[in-house]
Order: sequence, then structure tokens, then C-alpha cells
Amino acid sequence: TCWMRLPPFRVIGDTLKDRFDGASRVMVSNVGNAHGNSAHNSKYNKSNNINSNSIHNRREGKGRKQKYGFQLKPYNPEHKPPGPKDLVYYEPSPGFCDRNPKLGIQGTHGRQCNDTSIGVDGCDLLCCGRGYRTQVVDVV
Repeated sequence: TCWMRLPPFRVIGDTLKDRFDGASRVMVSNVGNAHGNSAHNSKYNKSNNINSNSIHNRREGKGRKQKYGFQLKPYNPEHKPPGPKDLVYYEPSPGFCDRNPKLGIQGTHGRQCNDTSIGVDGCDLLCCGRGYRTQVVDVV
């Protein structure tokens, strides 16, 4: 009996992190929208066929443009178009350093940080380059 098995969680996390670090900004181009052309209509008619559920029919290698009616283009024209396994985004993430009530972002001003940590609680990262004051507290 065959069954699918997931790789270890660490491998999945590392792969996602690599893709996140290499993510590219894209914009959508719907030039030549596939909804009005005969290629889409013939594909739609095939989808009513019982054999269309075959895994082989799903892996025909059709591009995103033929399948969905749009094409992803790099935001920066000097970058190459994204591949099928590349991670992409449409707009940059908001900054979390400054308060933005509209987006529900509290900002990091006034938060406690650890000046010896290089992690997410470290002052260099948490204070966003604004500088910070250290305070020594003696616990008795």
C-alpha cells in the first residue's frame, strides 16, 4: 500500500523560510484574459468529462495565464518572472515599528527589550534603530 508522508517539520520550516527570504514582489497582468477565448471554453468543456479528474490531466503543464486568465509579472522589470514554486507578494508588509491604529499595529515604542539578545526580544531589532536606554534593576 502506498501513502503520502510529510517530511519532518524542521525541513518544511526551513524550506518555507528559504522561500520567504527569496520572495519577490509581483503585479498581476490580465492581458489576453482567458475567459473570452476558445482555449478556455474547450478546457471548461473537458472539465465536465469524468476522466478530467485524473491526476495526469491536472499536470499538463499549462501556465498560470491559460489556467486562471492572468499572469504574474515582477514588480521590478529587471527581475525574472516567478516560477511555480516561488513565493510572491503583491504589496510590502506594513512596518511594525511605528504605531498604526488603522491597521491595529501598536508599535514598539516603550517596550522592554533585552540588550544582550540577538533574537526578536533584542533591543537592536525591537527598537528599530531609535536607540534605547538601559536600566539596571537590583532585586533584593
